[in-house]
Amino acid sequence: MIDVVLADDHPVVRAGLRAVVDTQPDMQVVHETSSAEDLLRWLADGGRADVVLLDLRFGAGRMGGAEATGAVVRDHSTPVLVVTTYGTDADILAAVEAGATGYLLKDAPTEELAGAVRSAAAGQVALGADVQRRLLGRMRHPGESLSARELEVLRLVAAGRSNDAIARELFVSVATVKSHLAHVNTKLGTQSRTEAAAVARERGML
Repeated sequence: MIDVVLADDHPVVRAGLRAVVDTQPDMQVVHETSSAEDLLRWLADGGRADVVLLDLRFGAGRMGGAEATGAVVRDHSTPVLVVTTYGTDADILAAVEAGATGYLLKDAPTEELAGAVRSAAAGQVALGADVQRRLLGRMRHPGESLSARELEVLRLVAAGRSNDAIARELFVSVATVKSHLAHVNTKLGTQSRTEAAAVARERGML
């Protein structure tokens, strides 16, 4: 049996995921939690799983899924399958770079989710069809694709941060922030940080 842990702050979502997992003959839910912090505590206390199904966002002030993914993979060597509603380039890259074994959107068909759990348990990459399309698009048009750091800077711009504030938050110089934004404008064909953020949103990058 594949032991699965569910980590999502919405009870209805957890119930839906549990319904999918528990109806499969070769897997079962052994624990569920509503926050990344609780997940890490459970694992630190000796909890064991073959796969963690993890959302990306747990509300303001809470640890995010990408950060939690890094901790789970680094400290417990447990495969993480991100199951979320967020499918932007920034979200996907953050999760993959943190070590996620797979990435699915919550509207994925039951068979796709079950198959992804099996793949993750076997240590194989499991990417949903929509996620694969976005990643392939980045590979086919690398000159137009923003790096993870450029997306991070642009996300902070979209959140209303000044260049000085972004530099402080990312522990880099203001000159570095401006350099990232210059590259972003070149790649997106935009003229300003505000326009770049707007275009990135339209293209599903943010």
